[in-house]
Amino acid sequence: MFLAIDIGNTNITCGLFEITAKKISAAPLHTWRLETSASKTADEYGVVCLNILKELEFKQTDITSIGMASVVPTLTSTFCELSKKYFKKNVFILSASTYKDLKTSYTYPDEAGADRIANALAAFEEYKQAAIVIDFGTATTFDCINAQGRYIGGVIAPGPRISAESLAKKTAQLPFAEIKKPQNIIGKSTMECIESGLYYGYIGLVKEILTALKSELHSPKIIATGGLADTMAKELKSITAIDPDITLKGICIAYRQNHLRRVSKKRSI
Repeated sequence: MFLAIDIGNTNITCGLFEITAKKISAAPLHTWRLETSASKTADEYGVVCLNILKELEFKQTDITSIGMASVVPTLTSTFCELSKKYFKKNVFILSASTYKDLKTSYTYPDEAGADRIANALAAFEEYKQAAIVIDFGTATTFDCINAQGRYIGGVIAPGPRISAESLAKKTAQLPFAEIKKPQNIIGKSTMECIESGLYYGYIGLVKEILTALKSELHSPKIIATGGLADTMAKELKSITAIDPDITLKGICIAYRQNHLRRVSKKRSI
């Protein structure tokens, strides 16, 4: 089994991919989420992962390889330690430096988040056309791939939850509100007014960015992922696909291609 780990600022998403005849399945068999906590140790996360694997009827020895995309440096080392201690494996850490096959127009490729690289890889692998991946996470990212499969960059905006938390922290009387569609756009209470502003304000932000991006990409496939993908896609008709596992798939693709390249290199020596 291949274990893909996506370490984000809010959640850590893990996925198990089946390996048969040295081929890795296109989609994960099982996925689970953990809370991101920089203070947790490799042992704390390791015990949780082992318990989840046991519930899924897998053993430690079933994990034959591990790949990771991380935007939290302190947890990158934590999960590397976890991998060696509990699975006796070194981790393939996805980045522009480790993934040599990345085609990019990014001025400084190493600045691109590993999750963004993974999203771009998976989008082009699946659709073979220009694409925009909108990842509704702690930050909302828009990642663009042209028709030749080149990662050409994108847009980063504060996520809806950041906006909600900032509003609550920076004002004396306004409460924190969850991101959800209100019954009416005109709020009849302070909470309803905040919910309306957050929801429709964010819908407007995404629509405007997409309009501008589509002027530079010809007929892109627009894919949504992340915790709020389902909520936002109901109002954004230009979104043509929702894929909650796209980042995990991208990690898997990068690992597979990197592994094949190393095997080919060894054979040629």
